[in-house]
Amino acid sequence: MLTANMPVKKLHQEAVERVRASYQSKAVDVLLPILTEDEEAVFKRGRNATGNTVPKSSDPVEYRRATGLETLFGYLKLTENYERMVELFDIIWYNVKI
Repeated sequence: MLTANMPVKKLHQEAVERVRASYQSKAVDVLLPILTEDEEAVFKRGRNATGNTVPKSSDPVEYRRATGLETLFGYLKLTENYERMVELFDIIWYNVKI
């Protein structure tokens, strides 16, 4: 379903919502039950990485979970597992509400 046919301001607002730590943390809740063991291990390693400075506007737990999710997608990209990336993005898109 294409939803990009909207005024630029509204499209920008929706894009900003989807890159926030709180949204990505909700996405983790949806994805965790379906991740493989390797994917879950990569997520946890990214989540637990030290050196994360948390923005004042973010909750530390949500921010670390979002970092783990980004690590997972980076891993899938580096391993060229594009089909799985698309599958997970679709699950997030249709199951995580703004």
